[in-house]
Amino acid sequence: MDTRAGTMPHRTELYHDIPPTCWPIVYSPDYNITFMGLEKLHPFDAGKWGKVINFLKEAKLIADDLIVRAREATEEDLLVGHTRSYLNRLKWSFVVATITEIPPVLFLPNFLVQRKVLRPLRTQTGGTIMAGKLAIERGWAINIGGGFHHCSSDKGGGFCAYADISLALKFLFERMEGVSKATIIDLDAHQGNGHERDFMDDRRVYIMDVYNRYIYPGDGFAKRAIRRKVELDWGTEDAEYLQKVKTHVEGALNEVKSDIIVYNAGTDILDGDPLGGLAISPQGIIDRDEIVFRAARKHRIPILMVTSGGYQKRTARIIADSLLNLHSQGLIEKEPAFGEAGGAKVETMHGK
Repeated sequence: MDTRAGTMPHRTELYHDIPPTCWPIVYSPDYNITFMGLEKLHPFDAGKWGKVINFLKEAKLIADDLIVRAREATEEDLLVGHTRSYLNRLKWSFVVATITEIPPVLFLPNFLVQRKVLRPLRTQTGGTIMAGKLAIERGWAINIGGGFHHCSSDKGGGFCAYADISLALKFLFERMEGVSKATIIDLDAHQGNGHERDFMDDRRVYIMDVYNRYIYPGDGFAKRAIRRKVELDWGTEDAEYLQKVKTHVEGALNEVKSDIIVYNAGTDILDGDPLGGLAISPQGIIDRDEIVFRAARKHRIPILMVTSGGYQKRTARIIADSLLNLHSQGLIEKEPAFGEAGGAKVETMHGK
């Protein structure tokens, strides 16, 4: 793998300076996958990211010119965390069809697959990397996309073609002074085997993972990387779930003093999700996100949130409601959350 040890970081468009007038909320209309109805063949709502943004606009939280516009990760950006041979394999439509679980993609010419399926995922990946830098500068950042936690440096799966969480952390370790330790809090219904494989022997990264023990991917090898593992049973409900999340988030943040939290906030824990198998209410998801952001604020650790899995039509509304709740609780504001965060050197932001 191209880890670029001992070399200067490559030139990237993903770490440009963002005006202080913008919220540290990252999005692009290019996130949404729409192509001849193919997206309807997957249980994933392939337009959910745009719907979240529309709900936030309706609530007057944000406007187009106040959002950070995500940029597509280039091949050179992706090589920070991926092998070249893996990226080359994505030039075969059948490989992408397998990873995205949309079988008809198999029959499409690859230039269309690149443009209509992989470019949205590369743009979301760029968004996560950009949000990593913003989180350090502002104390928090949210990518209204990303969270492709089944992809590792050399293998995709489960709709995840790029390892955006691993990439965001590798960029931070390489480019942001004072960022040397990270905590991943993965609360998607599925085990986050991609980042677990990537950071298996990397003591800089502490992984907490809460997931349904009976569903995909069941990656026993990757579980060895989890420092705080919480395996749930089918149909787990709010009370038990929230108590476990609260206890273990606090435990994780007490155990290691990190410079950044990456919060994988999957909404596939929602009751009725066809793939998650848990029974958490919409209010339970809102409460969960508040627990994580409160803990980050209490410990003065910058937090980067990605939206990850969530396979129902009502998911976008719940994500938006959760972000509106975080704002009403004073946990996300346009001004930086704290000056010197988590021991990392934070550039001071001027202006309102």
